[in-house]
Amino acid sequence: MSRGTRGGVRAVLARWRGRDVELKTAGEIDAMRIAGALVAQALTAVTAAARPGLSTGDLDAIAEQVIRDGGGVPSFLGYHGYPASICASVNDQIVHGIPAATQVLADGDLLSVDCGAIVDGWHGDAAVTLAVGTGRPEDLALSAACREALDAGLAAVRAGARLGDISHAVQSAAEDAGRRDGVTYGIVEEYGGHGIGTAMHMDPFLPNHGPPGQGMALTVGMALAVEPMLTAGDPETRELDDGWTVVTADGSRAAHWEHTVAVTDDGPRILTRQA
Repeated sequence: MSRGTRGGVRAVLARWRGRDVELKTAGEIDAMRIAGALVAQALTAVTAAARPGLSTGDLDAIAEQVIRDGGGVPSFLGYHGYPASICASVNDQIVHGIPAATQVLADGDLLSVDCGAIVDGWHGDAAVTLAVGTGRPEDLALSAACREALDAGLAAVRAGARLGDISHAVQSAAEDAGRRDGVTYGIVEEYGGHGIGTAMHMDPFLPNHGPPGQGMALTVGMALAVEPMLTAGDPETRELDDGWTVVTADGSRAAHWEHTVAVTDDGPRILTRQA
């Protein structure tokens, strides 16, 4: 679940004195991996089930069952009043789409699913974008570009680097993909990644664009949710009246990919990747 720059959720725990950033021990990172693996299982189940005729409410029930069967708690459910266990964002919806039994998927839809779980107090958070039924080539290219941006951002998560190095890697990869595909992908600026650990949203906020070499230094023990969001058109957004769903202002389609990653002595450790 992304954190926004407007009215974003503030972190609730300060363990690094003087900064609202949580540093974890190696054992605590291992504990976060348990939550992350459960998120990966839920997303795998949702991806396998998604098809035309199924509702996003059905997918929400599948994800919740996987999380609870694995000994976890859905972190999105009830979060500031959010009514579901996943975010299911369809077509022009970028993030925070609310799943519903009345929202039935159709062939050719582009679906982004964001999922979070808590195990023994530790959070995992990840998102995938998938084509429902027969994917449109332009949607598949958009999703691939967003995933490439995610991979570039994850690779930049190294001790001694700067937060801006991640942002710049995401931006550069998205722009490179656009040049390759002959389009200009919109990089959503109002929402981005965040610190994560004993709470879902913690400092620092992680933009998906910006110059390298800027911002907080990355330190072993930090954990971040890296989550680029790209649009097929203008990056401007608007929020629907439900107070959650964020859509593209121009009606273009959007993609969203995310992983939780830890800074370790051995480089980035992705905690929400399927084993």
